[in-house]
Amino acid sequence: MKNLQKMGGIAALYEALAYVVGIVGYLLVVGDVGLVDPVQKVTSLVDNQAFIYILNLFTYIVFGLFLVVLALALYERLKVGSPVLAQIATAIGLVWACVVIASGMVANVGMDAVIDLYDQDPAQAALTWLAIDSVALGLGGAGGEILGGIWILLASWAALQAGEFPKALNYLGAAIGVVGLISVVPVLGELRGLIFGLGQIVWFVWLGIVIIPRFPKTTLEEHS
Repeated sequence: MKNLQKMGGIAALYEALAYVVGIVGYLLVVGDVGLVDPVQKVTSLVDNQAFIYILNLFTYIVFGLFLVVLALALYERLKVGSPVLAQIATAIGLVWACVVIASGMVANVGMDAVIDLYDQDPAQAALTWLAIDSVALGLGGAGGEILGGIWILLASWAALQAGEFPKALNYLGAAIGVVGLISVVPVLGELRGLIFGLGQIVWFVWLGIVIIPRFPKTTLEEHS
């Protein structure tokens, strides 16, 4: 159990890092967030293909794999004190992980196909990317963070029931989860990036620090 908790703590810290890297990478390096013209978006893909591929790998595919580890670590920690909520939260967390991984894979595979088409017909490549990107963004939570919101909400609720982790951390997680749920409402969609995304960074870092087991005492300390 101790090894799983350590892995879970490392996974939580990675999730926070992935969010930071994604924000910096897409906003400051790629810089295509504000682009509306599909042809300009595909041109940005062509210009930044290798970087975007690695960014998708880091922030979606590997993110999802680490999310599996974290979900299982939380289940191990919460299953005694809150068995029902822990099971439900874990199931949803694993589904979310699969969806996030699928989002990254769709984006990377689709990007390769669109860039090959771009040399022959830029306009058709733009239309193709528009369809592929819509699927990838939908899987990744662009239309609302319902899976991530439910998972964080239920995990935090289970932790409160089980008496695990600081209460402030659990209340923060519950609040972030609620924000994720209401982000499905179109007029509230910006909450996803402003509060849900940034809030998750704080929650993941705090959770990672909390669940990593403390280093054992030395033999000298144990016998002093």
